[in-house]
Amino acid sequence: MREIKIAPSILASDFAKLGEEVRAIDQAGADYIHIDVMDGHFVPNLSFGPPIIKCIRQHTDKVFDVHLMIEPAQPYLEDYAAAGADLITVHAEADKHLDRSLQVIRGLGKKAGVSLNPSTPENVIEYVLDNVDLILVMSVNPGFGGQSFIPSALDKIRNIRAMIGDRDIELQVDGGVNMASAKDVIEAGASVLVAGSAVFNKPDYAQAINELRCAAN
Repeated sequence: MREIKIAPSILASDFAKLGEEVRAIDQAGADYIHIDVMDGHFVPNLSFGPPIIKCIRQHTDKVFDVHLMIEPAQPYLEDYAAAGADLITVHAEADKHLDRSLQVIRGLGKKAGVSLNPSTPENVIEYVLDNVDLILVMSVNPGFGGQSFIPSALDKIRNIRAMIGDRDIELQVDGGVNMASAKDVIEAGASVLVAGSAVFNKPDYAQAINELRCAAN
């Protein structure tokens, strides 16, 4: 049975007390700290840059799972690695030289991930599978938190799980993951759940994380 990891997205946290929020989800049992980086170009919103990530790095030793929703990503990979990212995920749609970016990330000593938007077919990552540590399936259109899960993502998750085979690759799902969708997502083949409002909109983060874990299992 796959180990299920929970990665709360700090995009849904209270930015006025970001360091405190990061410490809180660490203590509540988060496996990864998911950091959604948006550029207002690839997606219609702005969020965190390397200086913010560097500032909050001191608040936890947990894995910083940095999801780059930026175009281009390659010129900034070194900056995010230096800021404290442990895992850097780039979008297949935003990178003309995806294989090169994945090699750069690994060359920086970080784990490399690739993400797919809802309308992107899974076959675009077929030839980079041996260079990735994580595949992120977007189950909402990126750019905003609090959206509803897109059911067709389940077929994509199943297909990618089959593509992974016996490779040591984590399969992450981001978007609309909550108590209602967690079980289906895990049954389809996911191993890492990104949750924003499903955690940060609850008064007890530890209870929210535990409930997601239980629902997934």
